[in-house]
Amino acid sequence: MRTGHPILALGLLLAAVSFASPTSSAATARPPNVIILFADDMGYADIGPFGAKPGITPQLDRMATEGRRFTSFHVAQAICSASRSALLTGCYSNRVGLTGALRPDADYGLSAGETIIPQMLKARGYATGMAGKWHLGHHPQFLPVRHGFDEYFGLPYSNDMWPFNPDAAAPFPPLPLIEGERTLHTITTLEEQGTLTQRYTERAVSFIERNRDQPFFFYLAYTMPHVPIAASPRFQGKTGHGLYADVIAEIDWSVGEVLAALKRQGLDDNTLVIFTSDNGPWLVYGDHAGSAGPLREGKQTAWEGGLRVPCLMRWPGKIPAGTTSNDLLMTIDLLPTIAKLTGAALPAKPIDGLDVWPLIAGTPGAKNPHEAYAFYYQGEQLQSVISSDGRWKQFYPHGYNSPKQPAGMGGKRGANIPMKVERPALYDLVNDLGETKDVSADHPDVVQRLNAFAENMRTELGDSLEKRVGRAVRPAEKLAK
Repeated sequence: MRTGHPILALGLLLAAVSFASPTSSAATARPPNVIILFADDMGYADIGPFGAKPGITPQLDRMATEGRRFTSFHVAQAICSASRSALLTGCYSNRVGLTGALRPDADYGLSAGETIIPQMLKARGYATGMAGKWHLGHHPQFLPVRHGFDEYFGLPYSNDMWPFNPDAAAPFPPLPLIEGERTLHTITTLEEQGTLTQRYTERAVSFIERNRDQPFFFYLAYTMPHVPIAASPRFQGKTGHGLYADVIAEIDWSVGEVLAALKRQGLDDNTLVIFTSDNGPWLVYGDHAGSAGPLREGKQTAWEGGLRVPCLMRWPGKIPAGTTSNDLLMTIDLLPTIAKLTGAALPAKPIDGLDVWPLIAGTPGAKNPHEAYAFYYQGEQLQSVISSDGRWKQFYPHGYNSPKQPAGMGGKRGANIPMKVERPALYDLVNDLGETKDVSADHPDVVQRLNAFAENMRTELGDSLEKRVGRAVRPAEKLAK
């Protein structure tokens, strides 16, 4: 077969290589490393790129300068276990039977039948590691090393689930620090909790150094700034803005250490780094909680303050530096996007997320491939839905808690006021980010469209507000007897 002029053919080949997508290059070269940095209860406005006081987060500020800021990035549910299950499975948490926050007495966890990000990537030859908070089941059969992670170091659930929680109705058991499946020791002091960010970071850096010669995935799930908050001695009083800011500053330092490790190992240009949070701030804790900035409410609600979280992504040469995206994205989209970038096969079971790489990469004209997204809370309550362009958010009647002012101080929990969404309401987030004015009467076509989507979700995943059971829910796994 004739190929034409050899110089022309070579030029065409070079052009094809130059404009190849990360996906096509992954098929012929080492696929990219992936690191997810996941804070706990961090508010939308807790870091510099999203409105925090200057000087507290220089490393995250730099990450924004070198990467891309996502101003409309959402979690699937504004609470611990549910949010983490959605991140790792690419599914709404209701689909995989993990809602709310698992307690130490829970006798269930993430099903062995679900494929999560590390399992998906191991099939592509990836090394996989995790440090930090798991919260998808604390019994050995549910721990990270049973779900595709080569190694694990951290806490099996939230750090307030320990015997020293003054707000617990009954005492929690000892808080175990786990290596693999073995408890190294139990944490009994705030001073020990203050070492966790540093210890997790050391594990992340060590993992990068030990696996520099093969593709890897690392999941660093910070314990902080979930209460009780604590910082290591070197960060206590560092910011001059109180303990919460000190805790955020230490997380910022951790991000800088991870980025520096990539630089030292020559892995900068082949590593996608994602920084975000599992939900918004736990506002009832006042000065030991973060800020949702212009957003309404916080953790444990379906308002934007609970669901919209800070997000930065960095991949030199692939993600445009110093840019901002206002496109709506959700954690469920990370698994399929990572699959596309790495050439990995998607899970065999249905998932809810879709590949959104064109939006992440800033491809001109790219649009969100979803029709809309659903927000569940309080188990299986479908509390709101949002259009995929991020503009329209439809609420359905439900109850929620709002912190009574003044909120708690010094680590003490304040009081909540029971609130209720009395009737369906539509909000225009482009013109009313604080969700203050119901505009449903002015946009009946939008209401009709979002209601149709909500009805499909009720059929698929259920809605306990309407006593509906979804036809496609997969149960969590029960503890083996």
